[in-house]
Amino acid sequence: MPGPLVTINKHTTSSNPRPHILYTVQVTQNGKHSVVDRRYSEFVALHDALGVKDTSLPPKRILVTSFIPSAWLDDTLIGERKSGLTDYLSNVLQHSKYKDHEALQNFLSPEVSQPQRFNAEDAVPSTLSRKAALDLLNTQSGDVQADATFIAAAYYPDWSADSFPPENLNYSKFDILFFAFATPSASAGLSWDSGSRTILQRLVTSAKNSGRGTRIVLSVGGWGGSTNFSSAVSSSANRSTFVNALVGAVNQFGLDGIDIDWEYPNSVGAGNPHSPSDAANFLKLLTSLRSALGSSKIISAAVPHLPWIGSNGSPLTDISAYAAQMTYINIMNYDVWGASSTPGPNAPLGNLCGTSSQPQASAQAALAQWKAAGAPANKLLLGLPLYGYVSNSKKTTLTGSFAPSEDMVLIQQADTDGKNFLNGAHARARVLPVAKQAANADLRGWYGQQIPFSSIVASGALVKKSDGTYGEGGGFTMGWDDCSDTPFLFNTAQSTVVTYDDTFSLGDKATFARQNGMAGCFTWSLDQDDGVTLQNAIRAGLGK
Repeated sequence: MPGPLVTINKHTTSSNPRPHILYTVQVTQNGKHSVVDRRYSEFVALHDALGVKDTSLPPKRILVTSFIPSAWLDDTLIGERKSGLTDYLSNVLQHSKYKDHEALQNFLSPEVSQPQRFNAEDAVPSTLSRKAALDLLNTQSGDVQADATFIAAAYYPDWSADSFPPENLNYSKFDILFFAFATPSASAGLSWDSGSRTILQRLVTSAKNSGRGTRIVLSVGGWGGSTNFSSAVSSSANRSTFVNALVGAVNQFGLDGIDIDWEYPNSVGAGNPHSPSDAANFLKLLTSLRSALGSSKIISAAVPHLPWIGSNGSPLTDISAYAAQMTYINIMNYDVWGASSTPGPNAPLGNLCGTSSQPQASAQAALAQWKAAGAPANKLLLGLPLYGYVSNSKKTTLTGSFAPSEDMVLIQQADTDGKNFLNGAHARARVLPVAKQAANADLRGWYGQQIPFSSIVASGALVKKSDGTYGEGGGFTMGWDDCSDTPFLFNTAQSTVVTYDDTFSLGDKATFARQNGMAGCFTWSLDQDDGVTLQNAIRAGLGK
């Protein structure tokens, strides 16, 4: 059997805590690929952990630079290290003594975080003077604390393929893509939309061909696809059948994991059957799935602001056993306020004025609530919407501080295909053609509906500026709600209010996630962006 093929042809840089180099390690064996970014000091730590005696790393250079400044030439040093690190890993992986060592497997696994420290040896040479290098050597043995690597993810719905073909995606913008959806079948298997399996295979193939290391995870369920979850986990036999179906999908398509989008255990959701045993059975499912998939695959779940509902009808107070089986917990911080004659924010950052009647429904509250129940912050991904709501209203401020009115609409029936879709969390946004007008944008055809950000721009109600941000247009006035840290548009002559998120509000929420040690952010959904403008703002907020 041929040994693994190791390549380190690429590198990237990260800016915190000072500019440093990340070497992109690609390993291919038996048709399987892994891609990780590692610092030079992480190779040194691996070398020490393995106790390697018969192969060497490329040499350290900090002390050399004290006497030979030319050794700091970026391209020369980086090229030398790429070649030397490739040879080193190739030799280690061929050696029976090291190839199965836990330290090596963890080093090559994208899911296993390495200690977040880096040495002066990691720095981009031209950014670190000899004096600064020596100062670092004399401080904490040259080690300084490094920021974590944050995840910028997105959901990719199967209906996106026409407008956003997998082959045309810029995979450098996405660390994880959650492919939506397969759904649990009545027999505890998986059901697929027509053509979705072909689209998924195209997505996996395109992601691997990109060389960017983007991981593809299958999302199962969704707002309109959670009908059979309760029965699929209700017995040992059903769970076994369901786990086999999930593992079969991972193996068939070469996936990086499974995302469970159950909306929601022991809760009606879109009118689903549910049981007081749902949460307990869900834990059993996660435990069995982790055992079947192994430690390297992603297991995540899309969740509301509060933990799952337990058998007593209240949110669970301890979800640490769930978190132990999971890679990420995806908090859906959106659909807090839908279309209404008294519009409010779709995705508040927080209860920033202390006057909200829904204080548990914000990014800040969700983080606190899940952490209090035992979820590590570094397993929590913050969900960000790339859509808003259009309301029939003459309001010029957001209601945010008061109780939702009885006419508030979060769920609407029917889409343009004539199918019955329920538009809620992780559901299909209705798409209507919007014609640009010379002077006035008209969004009244969207009353009561979700509207993609890109459609707001296409209507002319938002206009992209030269700096990549957006301003008002088409007769609309832009407002800002300080109590939720979100923008909105209004046109009183047309009785129209649009609540949404833009580069500023999404950037603020991404910064919040980074500053609070969360795993990162994801969006619902990739196809609603104006190109990748919003994704770029999110990545900037995460420090990427």
